Amino acid sequence: MEYQAKELFAKHGVTTTLGTVVTTPEEARAAAEEYGFCVVKAQVKAGGRGKAGGVKLARTPDEAFEHASNILGMEIKGLTVNRVLITPATPPVEEYYFSFLLDRSNRQYLCIASVEGGVEIEEVAKTNPDAVKQIPINPGSGVDTDKAREIATEAKFPEAVFEQAVTMIEALYKVFTDEDATLVEVNPLARLAGDKLEALDGKVSLDDNASEVRHPDHEQFEIKDETDPLEAKAKEKGLNYVKLDGEVGIIGNGAGLVMCSLDEVNAAGGKPANFLDVGGGAQAERVHQCVELILMDPNVKGLLINIFGGITRADEVAKGLLTAFETVDPNLPVVARIEGTAAEEGKAMLEGSRIVPAGSMREAAAKIVELAYA
Repeated sequence: MEYQAKELFAKHGVTTTLGTVVTTPEEARAAAEEYGFCVVKAQVKAGGRGKAGGVKLARTPDEAFEHASNILGMEIKGLTVNRVLITPATPPVEEYYFSFLLDRSNRQYLCIASVEGGVEIEEVAKTNPDAVKQIPINPGSGVDTDKAREIATEAKFPEAVFEQAVTMIEALYKVFTDEDATLVEVNPLARLAGDKLEALDGKVSLDDNASEVRHPDHEQFEIKDETDPLEAKAKEKGLNYVKLDGEVGIIGNGAGLVMCSLDEVNAAGGKPANFLDVGGGAQAERVHQCVELILMDPNVKGLLINIFGGITRADEVAKGLLTAFETVDPNLPVVARIEGTAAEEGKAMLEGSRIVPAGSMREAAAKIVELAYA
């Protein structure tokens, strides 16, 4: 969340204002008494908070109380606001956009910067794409002072804040690399009165693969009582699961295959209910756990299993499916496409079961959408 991103910014020397996080209107009033003219900002992991009514200016403590009363409990993009951030109001003279991100397609890092950005950066990108600079970063050489100057020059930061921008860029890159982030974004990066450059907002995505060994302290950023219960259960079992808002449950082996399955379900007119990668070399018990997890979602109307056996043996998958359906009656259609290692053995095991076979991924997606929405 924003307040957590700002904590990481401050840790690495990025100029920002932490403010006070509160969970009640009374606490908001108390914070406003300390700050005076302030901003009341909803804290959820979603963009567009201002446009949704989740960011308000308060000139008095009573206004802060009123705004917090209205914002707490509201929903923004399906997320309930349980806390707000109170910060001193510092109206920007100019708004800029800045980010570092992992560019998987080109196997490098990427800096995106614009001095015509800020909260309307998407519109700027559409109407004036030349104003949004995309600067490749070699992970080997990274961003030192010279590279930071090169970025600030290409982005055309004004002379009055140029040196601050160079320092800010170096500090943000330190956040990006030292914390093993996949995204560090400041929107807006603001030029305030007196030509002071400050990160007024922040967004950070951390790589979970680095958390356990390299960053056990990252656990502090997880708000367990707000984690989706199915995602929490999946994490306990070591399953790679993300809940979505559709009705077709999906199990596949390998992230790419699962993503393709989601795309095919969408193309067939359905909506995926989840992303679930059973992983390589999955045994029957793990497949069983995956089926049980998906069937806990009351929105699921059908289940698609898409397995291309390499390390994962198709007969182990079939065994897991049959075992799962012995203990859990899904009472919904199930379609399976199984190919690769031990595929014939797996298909033979599923003959006569309630599972509908499919010869290809596209066929499987079309079948499950037809059956689930019948």
